[in-house]
Amino acid sequence: MSVKIGIVDGGFTGIPPHALHRAASFVPAPDGGVQRACAVGRPLPHGEAVATLVLDATPTARLLDARIASHRHAPTPAMVAAAVDWCMEEGARVINLSLGLLEDRSVLRDACARVLARGVVLVAAAPARGTPVFPAAYPGVLAVSGDARCAAGQWSSLGGEISSGAGWGCSPAGAGRTPGGASMATARFTGIVARFLADFPSASPEGLAEHLAARAAWHGREHKRIAEIDS
Repeated sequence: MSVKIGIVDGGFTGIPPHALHRAASFVPAPDGGVQRACAVGRPLPHGEAVATLVLDATPTARLLDARIASHRHAPTPAMVAAAVDWCMEEGARVINLSLGLLEDRSVLRDACARVLARGVVLVAAAPARGTPVFPAAYPGVLAVSGDARCAAGQWSSLGGEISSGAGWGCSPAGAGRTPGGASMATARFTGIVARFLADFPSASPEGLAEHLAARAAWHGREHKRIAEIDS
């Protein structure tokens, strides 16, 4: 079964045509709000890398390109919220959010609550160090950090033991020349989640969590060796 995945990011074009379901941009409106527009222009390398890693993990997925960042404007919480709602309306089963805001915003919090209530899985980036970020810190969101212990296809169950509160980890390596980090780990984890849902489309959030915990390659945070800390 093919699963629709929303990618809320800077756009992408470097994927097979059959893998794209639909694309849209979310841009500032003249009245100060957000308007949906055609997805045109050159995408950002970050979005290209995220889409590549998602498809690497689940090649049969259909992607929704929800562009909230471009060479002309930076994303706002309202743009991210509008993109999340659109992905839900287009039938996304999973939404990838390889981004994080330092401050909670009601417009984004409410959008995440709406899609979670509809059974959509939200996967969001959380830093390996530092304070929690949003939407990763919202209840019900799968928060992912980079975990260098993980090889391709592996993930870790962090149990919220790191300072950002992330529950899961994946390899932080970037795609191509794109820098690595939590964003790339989130993309990999989104693909892993989507692959499970393709095999078990009626799985509940509890069933998904049980599967992820049972099959995790690592449990608990990564403990650096003394030699590594001193070097």
